[in-house]
Amino acid sequence: MGNADMETSPVIAVRDTWMSFPGKTADQSVHVLERVNCEVQPGEFVCLVGPSGCGKSTLLNIVGGFLNETRGEVRVEGEPVSGPDPGRIFVFQENGVFPWLTVEQNIGFGLLGRPAAERAERVAHYLQMVSLTGFEKSYPRELSGGMRQRVEIARALAADARVLYMDEPFGALDFLTRLKMRADLIRIWQAEKKTILFVTHDIEEAVQLADRVLVMTKRPATIAEEVRIDLPRPRDLDSPGYLEARDHIFSIMGMDARGGGATD
Repeated sequence: MGNADMETSPVIAVRDTWMSFPGKTADQSVHVLERVNCEVQPGEFVCLVGPSGCGKSTLLNIVGGFLNETRGEVRVEGEPVSGPDPGRIFVFQENGVFPWLTVEQNIGFGLLGRPAAERAERVAHYLQMVSLTGFEKSYPRELSGGMRQRVEIARALAADARVLYMDEPFGALDFLTRLKMRADLIRIWQAEKKTILFVTHDIEEAVQLADRVLVMTKRPATIAEEVRIDLPRPRDLDSPGYLEARDHIFSIMGMDARGGGATD
């Protein structure tokens, strides 16, 4: 389980954060986020869900230092966010691996300043952790989509990232591969104790993965509700607790589990 109940300062703190993008005129500004407040504790796994286009990825990019909020404050590890940080790494849906590097070269990319022996040891450790031992010399084009995502996760871990920002990392994978990748990610997270903020449009995925799910409203988005998922891992996707949490999140978003409008 994560460390959500620890009496510690949050790793991520978003305070009254607003975001607007300029339009052709001042009256045409696109208001994406307003009054967003949330926290992520050390070692916690938190998922962001919400309607398509509501601003989930925008919020993640603000926290990650790629966008500056229009108003409010975002602090990570106690400091205002002023840009990307090598200790906080993004994992995207579209493959971020370098096609011209082998698996081991990709995983060791963030370790180029380390001694060769240490680099080799860390690469071997994370190859084993993501179940890619034997594929060290393979190139990304020779791997499946799920294997390429494992390479990207291993690269982030090998570089000793303290925080992982994950933007729909399994969205392009087929259903069975997504299920396997979710199980692998939980296993790795439990072993590594990293703090993860994970954006997904898939409510089932959020309930399977997260300590807490932050449900966003339609745009301009805020946090409608925080849903704590107090279920043991690995999670039984047919258990009453899982189904209840899933259906509750659907109802917050005004839908039922079949994707239709919520019923009274």
